[in-house]
Amino acid sequence: MLKSNIIRHALFLITVLSVLTSCGGIKNYKYFADIPDSLSVTNLATSTYKEPRIQSDDILYVAIQTVDPSAGSTINTLNAQSAGSSLVSSSSTAGGSSSQGATYGYLVDKEGNITLPILGDVKVGGLTTQETRTLITRAASKFYKDASVIVRFANYKISVLGEVLKPGSYTMPNERISILDAISYAGDLTIYGKRDNVLLLRRDAEGKTIAVRFNLSKSNIFESPYFYLQQNDQIYVEPNKAKISNSDGTQIRNISIASALLSFIVVIVSRF
Repeated sequence: MLKSNIIRHALFLITVLSVLTSCGGIKNYKYFADIPDSLSVTNLATSTYKEPRIQSDDILYVAIQTVDPSAGSTINTLNAQSAGSSLVSSSSTAGGSSSQGATYGYLVDKEGNITLPILGDVKVGGLTTQETRTLITRAASKFYKDASVIVRFANYKISVLGEVLKPGSYTMPNERISILDAISYAGDLTIYGKRDNVLLLRRDAEGKTIAVRFNLSKSNIFESPYFYLQQNDQIYVEPNKAKISNSDGTQIRNISIASALLSFIVVIVSRF
């Protein structure tokens, strides 16, 4: 009788320890859990996309195409090699990849100007890339016949930090990037990432930092005016309780030792 009671109590303690170690278990939360699981179509309100405005220290890719391929070569060549103060090369990610490489293009100075060969200084600060293209096309028409101008960001960088598979800075291939796009470039959240409290940090034109929280388990994320990102935005994914608990080495070690001792007691008692 005594033997069976001891075994029963020991097994009970082991069970309690097992529950305690698993109470902070990993939960793989669903995205947009409030969208019904059905074959019907759900219409979601979506935030209006606004084109990003060019700011100081942005790097622009500018190319001019004409009937004569060599006519715009002076401007176009400077997008690919360092030459003069109008061009900048920086270490950055390219094409949505985290690998480091050189970013070439025309640097927007503190006054919002870029300096183009032949065309001179062009005021682009505060404009969209479409507005800049129109402006440069007008200036280029004085020197080139039937010129076609391409303008895009060369360093449209988004940083994704915290509990994602591949944290780092990513240079995006286009300007229309949502928070979901950025997270997918970073390989998605890990099983330890808090899906209901993703933080966006953005520096506005006045130099102030804006902090916005997203709940990826709710579909109203699509309505947020911050759903579409801007250059230099930073996304931080917090670790959940399971990750924090698993990081406590002392607690894990003590529980492991206690479990081993209880197992040893059960073995000894069972031999009597």
